[in-house]
Amino acid sequence: MLKTKLTNYLQLHLLVFIWGFTAILGALISIDAIPLVWYRMFFAVIFILIYFLISKKSLRIPPKALLKFLFTGIIIALHWIAFFSAIKIANVSIALVAMSTGALFTSLIEPLFFKRKLIFLELFFGLIVIAGLYLIFNVESNYTLGIIYALIASFLSALFTVLNGLYIKKHEADVITFYQLLFGVGFITFYVLATSNFSLSDFTLKNLDLIYLLILSSICTAYAFIVSVKIMKYLTPYTVMLTINLEPVYGIILAVIIFGEKEKMSSQFYIGATVIIITVIINGILKNKKNT
Repeated sequence: MLKTKLTNYLQLHLLVFIWGFTAILGALISIDAIPLVWYRMFFAVIFILIYFLISKKSLRIPPKALLKFLFTGIIIALHWIAFFSAIKIANVSIALVAMSTGALFTSLIEPLFFKRKLIFLELFFGLIVIAGLYLIFNVESNYTLGIIYALIASFLSALFTVLNGLYIKKHEADVITFYQLLFGVGFITFYVLATSNFSLSDFTLKNLDLIYLLILSSICTAYAFIVSVKIMKYLTPYTVMLTINLEPVYGIILAVIIFGEKEKMSSQFYIGATVIIITVIINGILKNKKNT
């Protein structure tokens, strides 16, 4: 059991690195957030469908489960749209640091679904996280809209992480992933067709865009999403969300290496980012000791 738990922790850290690289790909891809997310989910659905055909696994699930996956599929689509919008409007560093508030949102959402009381320590650390965000808002006011989009993405990420923690108890991870991504791409398709805000040029890809999107949809989406949901069998939603808060560490380092000056921020930004990241890590350590 201990070996299984350690294996899942290591897999989770690999996923966090992959998700950090996801932000880099989002900045490199030239199209806007909504077309980007449509391509990401569309290609990922194809990859997962091929996997099901090769493995000859069944996709049959109860109609009630389909409704649940429809709801979370829309949440995931909106989460990615908000996340990539934050990257396009601001930059990778801003988006990833604001996403670190996921542990705070999870601590508020998880008790509702897992029927436990709110923990004062989590709320206390949540206030410190807000203080860290305040520092960033003060010096990076030109990125305010990007920070707001990233906070929305963080909340939605916490919500579907908690919900998947419930779904994985009854359904296989790859089945959950397939339907959520399928419904997500269906939702975006309906939105695009129902509005007059898009044209064919919005979905036109440059040469490198296709390569980046294939990496994004296969490794960073299909593979990462299935494994992340499967991990929920062994790790709690809060543990998963807490570890994901290391994503900005990996992502910001990669962003500075790849994009250089564009990603270099003020010293107060890094102070605020450090406050947020250290807070959620300490919170997780204390919570883990309490549970052992």
